[in-house]
Amino acid sequence: MPFGRRELFEKLAELGVETETVEHAPLFTVEESQALRGKIPGAHTKNLFLKCSKGSIWLVVAKEDTTVDLKGLAKHLGAGRFSFGKPELLLEILGVAPGAVTPFALINDRDKQLGLVLDQALMAHKRLNFHPLENSATTAIGRDDLLAFIRACGHEPAILALGPKRPPD
Repeated sequence: MPFGRRELFEKLAELGVETETVEHAPLFTVEESQALRGKIPGAHTKNLFLKCSKGSIWLVVAKEDTTVDLKGLAKHLGAGRFSFGKPELLLEILGVAPGAVTPFALINDRDKQLGLVLDQALMAHKRLNFHPLENSATTAIGRDDLLAFIRACGHEPAILALGPKRPPD
């Protein structure tokens, strides 16, 4: 059984991480979530759950307005061609449904199956916003606290420029 929101907040508290959570109607897309801009300060994100043709699985966490060059990123990572992961695989590995993809879901990747890429443009912000394993709330976390959480989950992120400049080959 995957961890839920309560266990996520317990883990964050155990790490000494402070967060702020805002409840809202369920949001499924970046476009829907843009209605909350101005009400929730900090950088907002898009989270891509990807599977590559070579079988590896990736979570790409980008600033919401970053255009991610999936072909260039796959080449840079040596990952093969990317496609979006199926909802069943998302639920199996990260324990969340489509629309609730978040780096907080790394708490459920107990077998460390996932590669993680964070957008350099996103990481330039001090306050970051993500769904807390469900898309009916948004949780703000400090950038350094997010990195501490990710590492406590056994992952080491690759921080790459994903925007207009392609990652170097």
